[in-house]
Amino acid sequence: MLKKIWGLELNKLSDAHIKELYKDEKVAFYKPFLTRVRRFKKYELSEEVEEILMEKSITSSDAWVRLYEETCSRLKFHIDGKEYNDAEITKLLLDKDPKVREKAGKEIGRVSKENTPLFTLIYNMIIKDKAIEDVKRGFKTPVSCPNLGENVSDKVVQTLAETVRQNYANISHRFYKLKAKWLGVKKIQYWDRNAPLPFAKDTHYTWDESVKIVLNAYKEFSPKLYNIAKNFFENNWIDVPPRQGKRSGAFASAAPGKATHPYLLLNFVGKQNDVLTLAHELGHGCHMMSRRDNGELNETSRMTTEEVASVFGEMMTFQSMVKKMPDSPEKLALIAGKVSDMINTAVRQIAFHFFETRAHDERRNGELSEDRLAQIWLEEMRASLGKYVEVSDDNAHIWNQIGHFFFRPFYVYAYSFADCLVNSLYQVSQEGKVKDFPNKYLDMLTKTALMDYDKLFKPFGLNPNDADFWNKGLSLISSYIDELERLDKKLGKQLKG
Repeated sequence: MLKKIWGLELNKLSDAHIKELYKDEKVAFYKPFLTRVRRFKKYELSEEVEEILMEKSITSSDAWVRLYEETCSRLKFHIDGKEYNDAEITKLLLDKDPKVREKAGKEIGRVSKENTPLFTLIYNMIIKDKAIEDVKRGFKTPVSCPNLGENVSDKVVQTLAETVRQNYANISHRFYKLKAKWLGVKKIQYWDRNAPLPFAKDTHYTWDESVKIVLNAYKEFSPKLYNIAKNFFENNWIDVPPRQGKRSGAFASAAPGKATHPYLLLNFVGKQNDVLTLAHELGHGCHMMSRRDNGELNETSRMTTEEVASVFGEMMTFQSMVKKMPDSPEKLALIAGKVSDMINTAVRQIAFHFFETRAHDERRNGELSEDRLAQIWLEEMRASLGKYVEVSDDNAHIWNQIGHFFFRPFYVYAYSFADCLVNSLYQVSQEGKVKDFPNKYLDMLTKTALMDYDKLFKPFGLNPNDADFWNKGLSLISSYIDELERLDKKLGKQLKG
């Protein structure tokens, strides 16, 4: 709330006044922050109206989001007499036993359908509340305000979304055709999209082995980056094992101020994915270290660039691991797992984006029914996944499990944006056409929250306004699927599990 009031006060100042203030070096240092605040100036209402909107949010949009989140936190799932929460049942979708995955998938569908009446009402109210404010502020489309927050144009987001949709067949449809073959079925069930491959071995990595793999990959790319990364290991800035009471997942936690440093919080158990997770979170840590001189106010970063260093670090490590492996079922499984993750990020999130866009657009003409939301969801999922994935009516209500639809509208495309962006950067690094790429890359990391996209990626010859930028990133995923098709043909009978 204080941040909002502060922004209103700053935006009362004229452009001439702000320009005059920039003559002071101490003020000019915070120009990125002030520019970010000033972008919203033309969309702000009178102070009295802003105050009413802020106070009313507690009983309008914020209240609906609270109801949604509190309801979700109480959801219970039951399989064979045992009770599961959301996190626990989701893990069952990765079980090697297809019967376990089927039970989990059907139970998620059942619980989603059971709660659809309430979640449909909540979603309609959240969309309408947003629409009222958007219209009053003068935003052209429902996605325009979130785009302004990310400092990306509506045109760029539309180009991204349409380009990904044009690549559905070449990427996700082609991949799931292969996966159906590997799983020994004509069609993959919706809940089996991320199922482990039957011939994948559960390789174990020690902590020391994992550290060596990741640091070597970082060093191969850039000795400078390696010198930043090794600090986390030499100074014990990483909490490694899982323990009672520790939150699940993995995170990089930033600490405020130049005198402090980030921490990496892992739950390392030695799985292959844990190695890539270490590389990912280490990328975040190095990114945070490279930006410590920018000032905390300037460092309100964007999701669309916040994942650059982490995904790039993971990509470097993945490629390093693949290069060292002979053609084998293990190599195929590693690449297939990476492709599956990339599809979930680059393609699936855009399908979510199209669902959101259609829901918000149609809501202008009145409330959407349970059946209509289900129909939109099924259409978008079937289009993105293709004919080798069975998206039945039992999956029609899964949309209400996507929390971002409720508490952060039009955020999902940022995942695809970030993934395609990093893929494009990685492609450029491999082409060898950009002189001194590693140093240009490290310099870019210091400026991800300070510069506009066109300036940020100009040294690499990349332009997010052009569909070729996104096609370049998507072509990396396509090339991995080419490799999977080659391995599938070569390995043949070895892939029978």
